Amino acid sequence: MHIVVALKQVLDPNTPAVQLRISDDGRSLDPLAGMSPVMNGYDANAVEAAVMLKEKHGGSITLLSIGDESVKAALRRAFAMGGDRAVLIAGPTGLAADSAATAALLAAAIRKLAPVDLILAGRQASDTDAGQVPQRLAALLDLPVITPVKGFTIDAAGGATVERIGDGTTQRLKVMLPAVLGVSNEINKPRPAPLKGVMLAKKAEIPTWSAADLGIEPPMPALILRRLSVSPMPESRAELIAAPSAAAAGVALADRLRQEGMI
Repeated sequence: MHIVVALKQVLDPNTPAVQLRISDDGRSLDPLAGMSPVMNGYDANAVEAAVMLKEKHGGSITLLSIGDESVKAALRRAFAMGGDRAVLIAGPTGLAADSAATAALLAAAIRKLAPVDLILAGRQASDTDAGQVPQRLAALLDLPVITPVKGFTIDAAGGATVERIGDGTTQRLKVMLPAVLGVSNEINKPRPAPLKGVMLAKKAEIPTWSAADLGIEPPMPALILRRLSVSPMPESRAELIAAPSAAAAGVALADRLRQEGMI
């Protein structure tokens, strides 16, 4: 079984807004010095799902990501978890990435890697929350897609039984492979990379494929955004009013609200 996992390197979602600045072109956010990007959380779940599948059924895992040389850090982390091959696709990344262009590059790379039995990706990226790549990728490859996925099993007949998260429900679906699955965090807990995997990942050759290498023109974005500002969310605070009785607490609360100009 050949499994392809598409992953994205993102700004750490725990980075405070005060430690970010808007890039000069207004299309991305740049962290201040010392803030390292991370693998998108849902994509880490997808990598873990692929590794668990390989451990059970055998096969190989190819990791794909789009960006510049810095994105190889995320590919190496995924490789250390249990990947067999990693490829960097040259293209825009982070908030500058466009879902349509991303899917076009990934689809071309997957065609080059054929045959592929299963394509896994996170349900969405934490930087844009667009959640479009699995669907767009499946459309370009003319494959079925299910997302968001909280679990799945593969059977001997080449099919998958998939648990999809619905509106307050869990849907059980059957799909024949190859297919695209958009993985959610409910599916597993990504393993820490073992030392042996880390050492192998350090030595791994990660080629870079351009659009020309994939036999396509650089895809044009479907939507171009320009960010005007970024600011931290206003902090909320709570105040405890101590009083000897409920009646006294009510009086004290009313006094406090008057002080704040709320009543």
